[in-house]
Amino acid sequence: MTTTLARPRVSADSYDDAPRVSDNGQFANEQDARGYEWRHSTVVAGAPWKNPVGTASGTFNLEACGRFYDVSQMGAVSTKGVSPIPWEGNPTPRTAESPSGMVNAVGLQNPGVDHYLVDELPKLKALGATVITNVAGHSDDDYAQVVEKLADSAADMLEINVSCPNVSHGGLSVGSDPLVLGRLIERLRKLTTKPMVVKLTPNVTDIVPIARAAVDAGADALSLINTLIGVKIDVETGNPVIANVTGGVSGPAIKPIAVAMVWKTRQALPHIPIIGIGGISTAEDALEHLYAGANAVEVGAAALLDPVAPLRIAEDLERALDKRPELAEKLRNGQTWR
Repeated sequence: MTTTLARPRVSADSYDDAPRVSDNGQFANEQDARGYEWRHSTVVAGAPWKNPVGTASGTFNLEACGRFYDVSQMGAVSTKGVSPIPWEGNPTPRTAESPSGMVNAVGLQNPGVDHYLVDELPKLKALGATVITNVAGHSDDDYAQVVEKLADSAADMLEINVSCPNVSHGGLSVGSDPLVLGRLIERLRKLTTKPMVVKLTPNVTDIVPIARAAVDAGADALSLINTLIGVKIDVETGNPVIANVTGGVSGPAIKPIAVAMVWKTRQALPHIPIIGIGGISTAEDALEHLYAGANAVEVGAAALLDPVAPLRIAEDLERALDKRPELAEKLRNGQTWR
């Protein structure tokens, strides 16, 4: 059976005609919020997902994505990182193309957690979406303030982005040091009972000690990987294309790195739920992550090229899992292939 949930609209004319989300968080046309009975679900840290495919933080915005497809049909929606106060982000230019991918340094621009709690989160929940709220901070206190405000919210899961430069630790990413990461997660664990996912950076020598520190400190699940560090040079000027100089590399080029880190983490930590991220543009890419040991996946950069990519991949994966009943059953029971 072929699903028809995605509605590709990429031209300017058709974009204007696409369904919109009203002020109360509902689609203007009730048919656009129709349910679909997914055959292959999964479970991540006790949280049920309709299917094993979610959106990756930083590439999803309800106002934009809701014009193209029924976002409630995703396994989960990981929203853009929220901070204690509004962040303006980095100066422009912020993005550049690279072979089989892109480099970006948006800088986690967002309107802050207070706005998120009265705007995007209630709209998503009104649509019936499973919501993972991504938490960002420049200090340990930043993270704590956001988690405290989200503790009693409608968010289904929290995803702690530990790749941000952290002034509490000399400007280094807290996710690059097992000791400081462990202290942060231990502090946050005391502030909420919600399932807490720690999103790991790949910019380390060995991801396993980082992953183990997060789990030992109380993480309920891990998501990996975040972007790799890269630079794009304009050969006409000799200067970096991106104003921030460095940026995060994402897209198909990073998939083998991401799959390798999912594999290594699963071998070292056989019981922790893992969300695989990195280079997922097709159902086959998602299957690689799942066979490496992930419980679910998130689609990021592909959605910037094709707005309906997350749902398209979920639909294609649904059919692929029809042919892989053993894998489908494991995922449905909160288990993994490895």
